[in-house]
Amino acid sequence: MGALVATGSVFAQDAAGSNPESAKKLETVTVTGSRIRSVDVETAQPIITVTQADIQKTGLTNVGDILQNLTITGQPTFSKSAVLTSNTEEGGQYANLYNLGENRTLVLVNGKRWMTSLAGYTDLSTIPATLIDHIEILKDGASAIYGSDAIAGVINIILKDHFEGAAVSGQIGQNEGNDGRQQAYSFTVGSTGAKSSIVFAATYNKTDPVWAKSRDITDYTYGPNHIEDGLSSTSPWGRFKPADPSTATVTGSHYLDHTGSWNGQGEGADSTQLSNYHSPANFPDDYYNPSQQMMAQLPTELKSIFTSGSYTFNDYVTFKATGMYSERDSSTQTAGYPLNSASQPTFPVYLSGQSFYNPVPGQDEFFYRRIVEMPRVSDESAKSFHFDAGFEGAFQVGKYTWNWDAGFGYNKYDVNTIGTGNINLLHLQSALGPSFLNGAGVVQCGTQAAPIALSQCVPFNILGGPTASTPQALNYINALEQSNLQSLIKDYTANITGGLFEMPGEAGTVSFAAGVEHRGVSGYDYPDELASAGFTTDLAAGATVGRYNTNEVYAELNIPVLKDLPGAKSLSFDVASRYSHYSSFGGTTNNKYSFQWMPFDDLMVRGTFAKGFRAPTLADTFGGGSQTFDPYSDPCDTNPTIGSTSNPTVAKACAAAGLPANFHQTDTNGKPVSAPDTQGVTPFNAGAGNAYLQPEHSISRTAGFVYSPSYVQGLDFTLDYYHINITNVITAISADYVLQQCYVFSVQNYCNQFSRDANGQVVGLNRGNANLGSLDTSGYTFGVHYRLPEFSFGKFVVTLDSNYLSNYTTISTAGAPPQDYAGTYGYPRVRANLGLDYTKGNWGATWGLRYYGAFRDLCWDDTECNEPNYNGHSWPYGVGANRKGAIIYNDAQARYELPWKANIAFGIRNIFDKHPPTTYSVNNSSSGLIDPTLDLDRYFYLQYNQRF
Repeated sequence: MGALVATGSVFAQDAAGSNPESAKKLETVTVTGSRIRSVDVETAQPIITVTQADIQKTGLTNVGDILQNLTITGQPTFSKSAVLTSNTEEGGQYANLYNLGENRTLVLVNGKRWMTSLAGYTDLSTIPATLIDHIEILKDGASAIYGSDAIAGVINIILKDHFEGAAVSGQIGQNEGNDGRQQAYSFTVGSTGAKSSIVFAATYNKTDPVWAKSRDITDYTYGPNHIEDGLSSTSPWGRFKPADPSTATVTGSHYLDHTGSWNGQGEGADSTQLSNYHSPANFPDDYYNPSQQMMAQLPTELKSIFTSGSYTFNDYVTFKATGMYSERDSSTQTAGYPLNSASQPTFPVYLSGQSFYNPVPGQDEFFYRRIVEMPRVSDESAKSFHFDAGFEGAFQVGKYTWNWDAGFGYNKYDVNTIGTGNINLLHLQSALGPSFLNGAGVVQCGTQAAPIALSQCVPFNILGGPTASTPQALNYINALEQSNLQSLIKDYTANITGGLFEMPGEAGTVSFAAGVEHRGVSGYDYPDELASAGFTTDLAAGATVGRYNTNEVYAELNIPVLKDLPGAKSLSFDVASRYSHYSSFGGTTNNKYSFQWMPFDDLMVRGTFAKGFRAPTLADTFGGGSQTFDPYSDPCDTNPTIGSTSNPTVAKACAAAGLPANFHQTDTNGKPVSAPDTQGVTPFNAGAGNAYLQPEHSISRTAGFVYSPSYVQGLDFTLDYYHINITNVITAISADYVLQQCYVFSVQNYCNQFSRDANGQVVGLNRGNANLGSLDTSGYTFGVHYRLPEFSFGKFVVTLDSNYLSNYTTISTAGAPPQDYAGTYGYPRVRANLGLDYTKGNWGATWGLRYYGAFRDLCWDDTECNEPNYNGHSWPYGVGANRKGAIIYNDAQARYELPWKANIAFGIRNIFDKHPPTTYSVNNSSSGLIDPTLDLDRYFYLQYNQRF
């Protein structure tokens, strides 16, 4: 529905769960979370099912957005709004169950592992939504069944494998702001016979960009209430100071005179004349708003072809195969590079004293200038190829039918990235080197005695600003970069399941499943060679190359104990165990225990206890590492908005580091920063692989019930408690984390990971991967599904799906204090979807409500702090909080079944144009401090589906 309230929150398939007659016709099926085939689709594990009909009612065209509407899905690590993220995952879409991280959710397609990146993320955008029959989401750990990554849960996307005839579909929609247009088209054809079936489909999806400057809430780094605080100190107009102050004839910083202000519109004065400069900086005219050139949501384009076929040789053997190729193209744009002489500390570049454009001849200059003429653009092409084939069948062992399957899966994920807008420092050094005005009145590199041909070097007037640049100079200093990544997975599996014997008292059949799996994983990530060598302003990174393989064996046993007794209509237990041996770290065994008890017909009580693990990925183990310009807040800053010096422990540590009592973190102009998490001006070092990493380990517990009162037909309730604890967490720690651990928690190991320059500013900070700390979360999910009795005026279905987050606590290292994020930004206590569906003849309509509970945010200052004295249990942000109210979105759709085997639907998401709040906890200067999962404004769409 509009709010995506899945119709199958009680049963694995709603139709079977709600209709006794259809249940009688069921053959044995395998439900996500168990390998044992059964006719009973009620499970001991909590499962949500989203059908193709549910997907149609959302108005969404991609799997990532569809799953993002689930109430147990947290904020994505890589979102369509995070355009500053430089990972190769950017542009894809991922599911973050329980906020435990996308790489802790296992994604299957037709029960088989899908392709992942080197960091273990599964890009859901590679799976066209129109090909989906239904999606099963297991809200429970399942490493004992599926192996690594199934800590938060399992998403099993079931594609259409039988189709008769042909069908086309199309959808188009866009925001009320006339941007963010989405298009989705598909063609499907298939044939199903007595022994064979084949399906072929082709799809096309396209999403247009949304620009940050198009809305006030995204046009400013810290939101519309703090326009000037978010301005960058590196403007489009040149600034210089002597490269060597000890020999300078002209000292201090000088800013070029210009018209215009921080919007970058204006004209610079003649930069070769020292009289055309001023000092100090004029605020805000000598600053810049980088959001002017940034995307708020990036564009994507997906093309795919899919085929699936099967052939039944006889009653015992069937061959099945599936193939899919998809190609996703995406693009990001950020503001022109904030260039200065030390942008790449390993290769500093200065304006030569012999440059024609130097206003102080004979003196080398340290310069600052944002190159707005060349926004940084990254074009990414991700090509995914999947193929699986295998045999399956059945045979009799006594009176029991045993099912088997054996097959091979192949997943290849190739990503090619082309970037422009960074600066080629080798060419920049030449362009800012000696130059002169030749006899033709053209500025030329070199000297009159030793000129350099214009075909080999183009001088650059870097201090003159955009109006002084030439296309030839910009083309000369532009770095055209290219990087390549590949992830390859080969998977061999064999499984068997069937009945063993009968339990006493006609309790039922003891059934089992067992299987083996061999998986080989390999990959590489080759960054641009020039950038990797440190000769561009891009982040220098090392190559990642690695491989590992794993051999696994599992067994599962279902034991019915009681049946048709007082207080025990049924009682059964399920036990599963899996042993996994990895070439990279060794072996691990994980078990799962669950029970299912029906004291009477209307009530089912269920519970699970499961151990799980997540193996280190190729990036975790073999990552080449990269420079990064981290946003951070220096704890030693005496501005309470930035630092934590009100804490005596912090104040003492900062004083011991030799910092003055009035110390401030500064920007590139030496001006104190005025906002938390301001991007640093020197690169830090992040993310080199750790060959000694061990797997993460988890324990998951769930307990709940399903209640379907016989006295109210069509009504179902579910309530489940979950508790997930993860230890040995593989953590890519942040700059803020390093500084907090050092100054707030006095962990000396982290104090050794950075130093300070002569002005006390943090430099050379190192952060990488480590097995440290733990993560613990718990809460409750509650659902209601009520199919009302049919009235003369139509049929109604009411659905509710909700999640209450009790706890989300992280502990950085053993002995460090816990930090509970429940109720803060990104971790609302309550999320809920409420839906009402109506049908009458050929007409249908849906109303959906999406509820995001209130949360506590960082305070900007006393004027934006409605709880200034708040210091709750494990509150991670010090004293003071700003409570933000709940957010409610309303969606609606109307549809009609046309007489020529077609249907049409029109819908609106966010009918009342609810705008998200500005949120200072968001660390993304390109999205105006808003939750990227929330709607910017109304969204209108039109669907059409045609069968032949």
